[in-house]
Amino acid sequence: MSRRIVLVLAISVAVVSGAAALVWLHAGGAGKAVVNFTPDPGGKADVPPAAKGEPVRAAAGKSSLPAAAAEAAAFAPPSGEVLEFSGSVAKVNNVASLRLQVNGKKQMGGREAWHLQGFAHTQSPLRLVFELDDQFDSYSAPGDFTSVQYEMHLSERGQKVESIQRMTTTGREAAPPGTTETRVLPGTRDPLGMMQYLRSIDWARTRQVRGPVYDGRKLYEVRVEKIGSAEVRVPAGSFSTNTVEIKVFDNGTEMKDAHFTLYLAKDAARTPVLLEAVLPFAAARVELRKKQ
Repeated sequence: MSRRIVLVLAISVAVVSGAAALVWLHAGGAGKAVVNFTPDPGGKADVPPAAKGEPVRAAAGKSSLPAAAAEAAAFAPPSGEVLEFSGSVAKVNNVASLRLQVNGKKQMGGREAWHLQGFAHTQSPLRLVFELDDQFDSYSAPGDFTSVQYEMHLSERGQKVESIQRMTTTGREAAPPGTTETRVLPGTRDPLGMMQYLRSIDWARTRQVRGPVYDGRKLYEVRVEKIGSAEVRVPAGSFSTNTVEIKVFDNGTEMKDAHFTLYLAKDAARTPVLLEAVLPFAAARVELRKKQ
């Protein structure tokens, strides 16, 4: 599956390509995050399918699209925010670092957009065998965080890739020089925008959201459902969180080879503090180390 969804959904959230999936997730032994999880009463409810990108209210399975849309529109990530994470895999801690930044709003193609950035770097000893220094730039629309432009500036094992893609749902908008026009479904988000969208949801009122996510190479459907709450302790501190489960679908088929759980703080910013993943080769996690 796409490793980029893993990396950035960590927020992302959400990932790097190839072996970079090894970079993001679960720590064994000392330094491991502590999670005291409480499932929602009654376990998982049957939730009716929603329109792409639209939330569904848990109570009685009734749609709550107007209220949820208003909640999302009212949310704005803290401008200037910097979140620093460490990624671990199997029994090896801090094999990679991840930094997420909110750089305020800019004009992009005649539209206002949030400029979101993600930076990923492998750390020793993994860096000795897999050197990775990647940067991701997202320009996402205020309110629903749909993708306007997505950029990947990748340096992996000495190989560099530059990709700047302008999103279009019609194919009629001309991309500026040096930019590739990419046709996507209405409501499509990139991984960085998807993370901000998940932060915009009031999980006390909304049970499930879903929508298309484009990782820079392929379009997927992501379904996210609240499954409970948790008290989480990570290097950045202790947090009361909403716990959401993330599933990825490729052409309507769920990808069974990976499972993701995201913990969002119950604070005004709904800060992502922990991402856990169970992958075919190992369990992994990304933990919040510092918030600025």
